[in-house]
Amino acid sequence: MENWTEIKINVPVERVDEAGSIASMTVPYGIYIEDYSNLEEEAMEIAKIDLIDEELLAKDRSIGIVHIYISPEENPQEAVSFIKERLESEKIEYTIELANCAREDWENNWKQYFKPINVGKKLIIRPIWVDDYNAGDRKVLNLEPGIAFGTGTHETTRLCLEALENYITPDTNMLDVGCGSGILSVAGMLLGAKDVTGVDIDKLAVKVAIENGKLNGFEYPEYNMIVGNLIDRVSGKYSVVTANIVADAIIMLTPDIKKFLSNDAVYIVSGIIDIREDEVLSCLGENGFTVISRRSENGWVCLECKL
Repeated sequence: MENWTEIKINVPVERVDEAGSIASMTVPYGIYIEDYSNLEEEAMEIAKIDLIDEELLAKDRSIGIVHIYISPEENPQEAVSFIKERLESEKIEYTIELANCAREDWENNWKQYFKPINVGKKLIIRPIWVDDYNAGDRKVLNLEPGIAFGTGTHETTRLCLEALENYITPDTNMLDVGCGSGILSVAGMLLGAKDVTGVDIDKLAVKVAIENGKLNGFEYPEYNMIVGNLIDRVSGKYSVVTANIVADAIIMLTPDIKKFLSNDAVYIVSGIIDIREDEVLSCLGENGFTVISRRSENGWVCLECKL
């Protein structure tokens, strides 16, 4: 059986989102976060019940745990060193544990917590293993995240999805930079875009994005998912560009984004921890962008920009 290394990062619960963002920089396929600080409220909101398993109720509410998983061919100590350095630079108290685990165990561990959720005014995100849901008049986004980032449950993705509603028209051609699971790309098509191009450096992410497109009835050429670097692999002009990644990647990519924007295009950036917002704003300003709208939730920021 293929064994991976599980890295568990224990931090004060009020810093778990920051630690999660740091951890996500070390792997291309997402992370798993345990945060029980609002257990009762979230159980009522998501499951509409107030009966909660005693084992969950006994969890330490003051600690958040970030799980990441390192494949056998990679060196977990490199990830640990990076995480320690970044946590210490942000003055986040932490402990780190390493353990071996079977890939099948962690791939399925989080599924029990992922339920259909309404996003914005027009979409409902439905994990494909759930059949009991009520879409009403919302478009159903069928999703099998696999191990690629992007389920719609995280604030960064939800904020992007809510922003997209305001810009997608039948004439929209959209570019999704760092497409991950393809959730934003699929949403763009469901909301009525003419075509969507997604790009990600991770082959597995693009494979998942292609499959999620098929689950929703979208395939090449209108739905075009590309493996590789943005500059080397993508061409053309786009009326909507999304980048739901991390602050460092946004800062690195923004100078090159301009060449992909059509007249009056919108550039939507998310995945920004609020403590990094000023750095991103400075980069956007230096490259001629004006922020036309700002969204935030639980310390995460999404900016809608134009040249």
